[in-house]
Amino acid sequence: MQYGIVIDSGSSRSTMYLYQWPAEKQNNTGVVSQTLRCMVAGPGISDMLVDNAQDQQSWVSIRECMNNITKIVPADQHNSTILYLGATAGMRLLHSQNETKSNEILKNLQNYLQSLPFNFQNASIMSGDEEGLYGWITVNYLMGNFLERNIWNMWVRPAGGKMVGSMDLGGASTQIAFTLPDPNARGTDIMRVSLYGYEYNIYTHSFLCYGKNEAEKRVLAALVKNSENATHVTNPCFNLGYNMTVSAESIFGTECIKTPADYDPKQMITLKGSSDNGACRDVVQSIFDLTCTKNCSFDRVYQPSVGPGDFLAYAGFFYTAQAVGLKGISQLDQWNSSTWEFCSWDWPTLTLKKGWIAEKYRRSYCYSAHYVQTLLANGYKFNKDTWKHIDFQKQVHNTSIGWSLGYMLHTSNMIPAEAKLVRLPMANSVFSGLLFLFTALTIVSVMFLIIKAVRGKSRFDCTAPLSTYKSITYCTNLNS
Repeated sequence: MQYGIVIDSGSSRSTMYLYQWPAEKQNNTGVVSQTLRCMVAGPGISDMLVDNAQDQQSWVSIRECMNNITKIVPADQHNSTILYLGATAGMRLLHSQNETKSNEILKNLQNYLQSLPFNFQNASIMSGDEEGLYGWITVNYLMGNFLERNIWNMWVRPAGGKMVGSMDLGGASTQIAFTLPDPNARGTDIMRVSLYGYEYNIYTHSFLCYGKNEAEKRVLAALVKNSENATHVTNPCFNLGYNMTVSAESIFGTECIKTPADYDPKQMITLKGSSDNGACRDVVQSIFDLTCTKNCSFDRVYQPSVGPGDFLAYAGFFYTAQAVGLKGISQLDQWNSSTWEFCSWDWPTLTLKKGWIAEKYRRSYCYSAHYVQTLLANGYKFNKDTWKHIDFQKQVHNTSIGWSLGYMLHTSNMIPAEAKLVRLPMANSVFSGLLFLFTALTIVSVMFLIIKAVRGKSRFDCTAPLSTYKSITYCTNLNS
């Protein structure tokens, strides 16, 4: 076995993944499996260098996860085990706000990772489009859509196979990626990639500040700005009976929101839930620019039609679907009715029915459900016919769906651009020898059958009256 480690440093948390695969099959498809998933305690790395106590807790958890990985990977394979760290939207936002701080955080992590016994490759901030592309690769790799082995032991594209689109909802950004039917399509956000000898035209776009957490801050900011009392605000997306007091900084302290003129980061704001579905839907839609209706999604971003292909929606999409009881495939009408039912409950009823969800997530799922429907239906333009092609999932074949696996596969060239012609289960010389032997046996067998058929026919003809033959002696010799 060979091993690879990828650290997904997202906006809200970091997660470490350990993958393994048979060494002799590393360029095959579908052979990489997830061995360990370790979630680092605390917030994402973009919140480092703010609170020393919080940083210490994060570092303790980082070392614990790495110790668990070190115990699993055999000691004699530590040097060959590749290690990557990829930072996503949280660090993209921090880098635009404070480049010096983001560089210092990455440098501290890089110094630690270089001290480990593994083959450290890099620690970097990915672009949004790369994040979308790697998620698409992960989805189709795990589903076996790139290649399959035929009866001649060759890796070929599955007969009638089709690629599945990818939709990822993180804390600070959301990504969509899908193949285009026109191989010659060119334009903004269209990437042309070659995998296993086949070329794909992929549309991919990342929307920064439209991740679930950042979008909720924008919704709260809109409510505060439009409220008559800026310190006591009705939140229609909170269930009735749930109240929460937060600082203004927790809402406005982000690059995604323009702070008001009278902004006081220490001002406390009380949010009071009202379970108002219509008002919640309205305020969620208000953070989108939905004026463009043709060949675009929202905020006037170019996007081809999503129909009629299949899509896998994961991360925040899955957890929201799970909360409203609709994970897997559903109908748009089902999503709408389940959302309205979920949001109409008061807080005690919601706690009774969904108590298994932690409070910090439970209080936000009414907003999340309205947000996901707005993003997919009004933003990406999924309708009643195409919505049923969305599959809300967390894993494929017991492996988490996300950009991390696709990143490792692509960066390490485990998915080559050009495919090998044949993958034989034996050496070429052995195969050639067996082929020669089989051919020789076939020729000998055919000659034997021809001779036997001729001799049998001759004996049968000699039983006819002798007068039919020109040479009686010839027939007598054969019969003897």
